[in-house]
Amino acid sequence: MQLVEYSDSESDKEMGESHRQAKKPRHNPSSNLPPLPATFRDLYATNSRVSVQDDPSLHGGRKRAIPHVEGNWPTHIYLEWYPSKGDLIVVEDLLAKVSWGNAKSDEIKSLLHSDLGVQLPLHISLSRSVVLRTEQRSSFIEELERKIKESGTSPFHVQPDALKWVSNYERTRWFLVLHVAKPKQDNLNKLLSLSNHVLGKFNQPPLYTTQQGSKQCPSDYSEFFHISIAWRLTEPEEEELKRVQEIHAPNLFKLHINFDCVKAKVGNNVASVLLPGST
Repeated sequence: MQLVEYSDSESDKEMGESHRQAKKPRHNPSSNLPPLPATFRDLYATNSRVSVQDDPSLHGGRKRAIPHVEGNWPTHIYLEWYPSKGDLIVVEDLLAKVSWGNAKSDEIKSLLHSDLGVQLPLHISLSRSVVLRTEQRSSFIEELERKIKESGTSPFHVQPDALKWVSNYERTRWFLVLHVAKPKQDNLNKLLSLSNHVLGKFNQPPLYTTQQGSKQCPSDYSEFFHISIAWRLTEPEEEELKRVQEIHAPNLFKLHINFDCVKAKVGNNVASVLLPGST
């Protein structure tokens, strides 16, 4: 390829033009765009299905809790928290303290980001993973919306008050969780109660049994409400359990986690039901 020769005048002219363009401020069209609505994430709440078989190798060793059956729809009711940048830094720092010096830190899998580094929403469960039939989906959401509207439960916030490891029902996975303190208006127990009511109408089990409730108040399940931030396949040893309890994290207990809606995921679809009084 031959080099094209320019005269001095042409070269100077182009350099001057280039210099002017470099100094000209560039407009970033994204800087004036409004933030995405919270419901936008609901459209992409489920990863693409790569297999209908229970293949743990595709999911970091996890086993499918509910086998895939045509006509069955895995369903989950929950409160979603999408941490702000500041809140995310606090939780990431906490997770780093748990992993630091832990001989089995490679077994701890964060729930804060996907494998591609995309931030993930966190949640407080209001139900187990249950199964609905195709013909039940619409009536289930309608009943949930009706009960939430009748409840008069206003938007509220919770604050973490402890860090601990808990297992799932099958004891096939252990989760590092932020336990949350009981909110002033007892909103979590109220929402759990109406969730259990809706589940019962569709012959689905409640999240917790009456035997698990407080001795003073069987309908009080405050000790169980939590937000999972990481998981592992093996049960933590006693030393690890103790170490987690001794971690110093004052910023964690200053977090205010706000909720203004209840979400229900039925298959790949997510319905967001606003709490009364939400704007």
